[in-house]
Amino acid sequence: MRRSRLSATLAAFVLALSGLVTGSAEAANLLANPGFEAGSLSGWSCGSGAAVTSAPVHSGGHALAATPAGADYAQCAQTVAVRPNTTYTVSAWVRGNPVYLGITGGASTWSGNGSAYNQLQLTFTTGNQTSAQLYLHGWYGTGAYYADDVVLDGPGGSTPGTPGAPATPQAGTVTTNSIALSWGASAGTVTGYRVYEGNTVVATVTGTSATVGGLAACSAHSYSVAAYNSAGESAKSPAATASTTGCVDTGLPKHALVGYLHASFANGSGYVRMADVPAAWDIIDLAFGEPASVTSGDIRFTRCPATECPNVESDADFVAAIKAKQAQGKKVLISIGGQNGQVQLTTAAARDKFVGSVSAIIDKYGLNGLDVDFEGHSLSLDAGDTDFRNPTTPVIVNLISALKTLKAKYGTGFVLTMAPETFFVQVGYQFYGGSGAGDARTGAYLPVIHALRDSLTVLHVQDYNSGPVMGLDNQYHTMGGAEFPIAMTDMLKAGFSVANTGQFFPGLRPDQIAIGLPAAVSAGNGYTSPADVQTAVNCLVKGSGCGSYSLRGGTSPSLRGLMTWSINWDKYYGWEFQNSHEPFLNALP
Repeated sequence: MRRSRLSATLAAFVLALSGLVTGSAEAANLLANPGFEAGSLSGWSCGSGAAVTSAPVHSGGHALAATPAGADYAQCAQTVAVRPNTTYTVSAWVRGNPVYLGITGGASTWSGNGSAYNQLQLTFTTGNQTSAQLYLHGWYGTGAYYADDVVLDGPGGSTPGTPGAPATPQAGTVTTNSIALSWGASAGTVTGYRVYEGNTVVATVTGTSATVGGLAACSAHSYSVAAYNSAGESAKSPAATASTTGCVDTGLPKHALVGYLHASFANGSGYVRMADVPAAWDIIDLAFGEPASVTSGDIRFTRCPATECPNVESDADFVAAIKAKQAQGKKVLISIGGQNGQVQLTTAAARDKFVGSVSAIIDKYGLNGLDVDFEGHSLSLDAGDTDFRNPTTPVIVNLISALKTLKAKYGTGFVLTMAPETFFVQVGYQFYGGSGAGDARTGAYLPVIHALRDSLTVLHVQDYNSGPVMGLDNQYHTMGGAEFPIAMTDMLKAGFSVANTGQFFPGLRPDQIAIGLPAAVSAGNGYTSPADVQTAVNCLVKGSGCGSYSLRGGTSPSLRGLMTWSINWDKYYGWEFQNSHEPFLNALP
């Protein structure tokens, strides 16, 4: 969330470089038109900024010339058939402005040498996949790059004799601790089937059904299935998601409207008294609680002064209005952080101070819970911290501990929400900060979300103030239209592999997911029209109007709803967000 009238675009994404994997494979370049000697881009899928050139070249008569423009990286990519659990070598000769070579969802490297051709090289090892996508691209507005003699070396195709992929599994009986699955049989000779959650085998059976047990109540899971025989394992089926029962009633409507209220500043949009917040808003986040100093953990909430907000109400009237909202079933939370509130819990003392000071704010105003809106440099990962399930970075570990302590203190009725930027969540699909190269903040929210997933009420990622982000279709999506929130939300529901860590981030329950959007053009970059917002929601909830995008996580009839920055900006612009979306959400099944 931003205090300035026009939010600054999130800092440009920095690619995380992965280490090399040892091993070898039978040499055979699997790429079509690898040196662009066809005199065209045949075999490659490229953006509008790409073309074939006759100079400069590394060898032969042609090379790739591509020029990033605006938010376009000028990417060229090619997908090839590969064998599971096999190591491949990748290389390309490049020159010019920064150029990146990588495997989607895997290793990458780059060069900024502009004077002459130099060779980029890396290796990667497949998991259970049967295809891999190689890509080349530049960077925002840095000028043209050139590439030639691209190689992806190794054995192609699938192992002969392996079964075909099973059909998408379907969830059957669901209990508080188990999920029953069934699927269509694979073609070919089948010895048995392995059920995967991410890259972990959770069941092995000889038939076409299985029950996965030992699960937590009210938890979301994503499963795929592979068949195997003596020749090897098939490709995995598409994933299916399901959730166990046993969820605690949050007291929220099925589809909710969430808004931030400028409670400690006016931000150019004017102050809105708590009593004047319309009844359409189901969760009201008080912005912001901020630390006395970055590493103190001492969170302060200072209400807007009369010099900035002449119509500010007294503390007594403010508390009375909060109670009135709660009597109507609304939830009022303190939001910690924002653009200016950098919070780094580097020590146990800071963690304990955070718990005590946040508790004091909640108790003073009688609030329902906490919203975590850590931005900027609040969260990052130490080099080598590559397993989001078992983080080691102090600022991550201490935040998780603090939030669990607050949840335990206030009980099941405690409302916990989070509002990270895409950089800290979905960008983790490509780059994870703990790899020790690039920006250490990429994906840094993932361990926090995962550790609190059973306590998390709503995650509303900010689908704005964002650069292009790669979705599960391995295409880059840009903010401002329906496709961006569709792709970003689908990642949260379906789950995704975390860069080149070998780990899979499981999807969340749909009732834990809301879409975060700016209320108006002055509220943040990436304003999305009401029509496009509703197109996105209809796609996610009903599976209709998705355009060319195919939902990997399936439909989400219980999608929680929409969040906006902010209630104040919505009022300033005539309540467009509220008036468009509250009746729309109420009309959803």
